Amino acid sequence: MTKRNPFRYFKTSPEIIRLAVMMYIRFPLSLRNVEDLLHERGIDISHETVRFWWQRFGPMLANEIRKRRIQRLRSSRWRWHLDEVFVKINGETHYLWRAVDHEGEVLESFVTKRRDKKAALKFLRKAMRKHGQPKIIVTDRLRSYGAAMKEIGNFNRQLTGRWLNNRAENSHLPFRRRERAMLRFRQMRSLQQFAAVHASVYNLFNSERALSSRTIFKLNRASTLAEWHGLLAA
Repeated sequence: MTKRNPFRYFKTSPEIIRLAVMMYIRFPLSLRNVEDLLHERGIDISHETVRFWWQRFGPMLANEIRKRRIQRLRSSRWRWHLDEVFVKINGETHYLWRAVDHEGEVLESFVTKRRDKKAALKFLRKAMRKHGQPKIIVTDRLRSYGAAMKEIGNFNRQLTGRWLNNRAENSHLPFRRRERAMLRFRQMRSLQQFAAVHASVYNLFNSERALSSRTIFKLNRASTLAEWHGLLAA
């Protein structure tokens, strides 16, 4: 069966749409910043067009990235780092739960209004359904994690410590920069959507510059861009 082209009804080329979506999600830019940068390149569009493109194609691109990477990330079952981020939506505190593996790959993002046992249990089951059962789970001292893991039956795999969860804490920084650029979120649904899309795009372009030479980094960057340009290809 022939794969349908998701860009078939759009006059703008897929390359420009992918570029606009990548710029908005990957970098801490506003919609109007993306509009201005594209205008300098001779592409005259409105910031509302950028909004429509990322809402239409962002989840599709992220889903394709996620499918490809889940097949390759067998090592992600070794150690997980779980943590939650406080996010304000219209003055009300929400919690963005995030699971990160030992290499910094964001495995799962999940938004809730509470951070009790029920929310932790739902988050853990969702992550394990997609990525399998890890050998070690590192968390903070939030009791909800321990209660949820007792019910699942992997309480003996939990580790807690003052510095053990720095991997998860550091992984929050790119999301915080995006949150400030977007002047926060106004709906719980938009937060969940953007967090999931941003995590997938961040995983794709996160090349760990400090761990490789300049030559290897350039090769990895070129292969990453080639993979991005091939997403949603007809």
